Amino acid sequence: MAKITFVLGGARSGKSAFAEGLAKKYNNVVYIATAEAKDEEMRERIQSHRARRPLNWKTIESPYHVDRIVSGLNGKADLVLIDCITLYITNMLLSDETNNSTVCAEKQIVNPHQRQQVILSEIHKLGQVCRESGYDVILISNEVGLSIVPDNALSREFRDIAGYANQILAGEANEVYFMVAGIAHRIK
Repeated sequence: MAKITFVLGGARSGKSAFAEGLAKKYNNVVYIATAEAKDEEMRERIQSHRARRPLNWKTIESPYHVDRIVSGLNGKADLVLIDCITLYITNMLLSDETNNSTVCAEKQIVNPHQRQQVILSEIHKLGQVCRESGYDVILISNEVGLSIVPDNALSREFRDIAGYANQILAGEANEVYFMVAGIAHRIK
């Protein structure tokens, strides 16, 4: 069985740098990036992340169906690093395809509760695929539940889905680290 390490924390807490430090102990690393460069600021963030990574790491950009990417590696990695779960959730939440049926499941999504269930089903599948993959996996996610209650329904829906997804993945993980000000605190 694979060893799953889950790294979470707030924005700019050092999650990615910490996870990348753990990953540097492996020879054959596949980095799955879930971000989409939809504006200049995000393009700059992506470029900054790319520049930090060792050149021998293979990067796969996959905003959707991360479970399929992991299972499709067929043993071609010692470690898979997935950065990040909250962007993955955002991609599914905002996707026209998710809301019209094809990204997550083969059914029409008609309300936020159904959409939440479909997205969390995708997170469950990802956790299971990671567990069964045969190689170690590091998952990175934002902890978004420590702030004020968002002022709009979509933001509250995102916060709730991210919180449940983090619980699911922490449950699958062998180790869980919470990042605060660049300091890793092992909580599991």
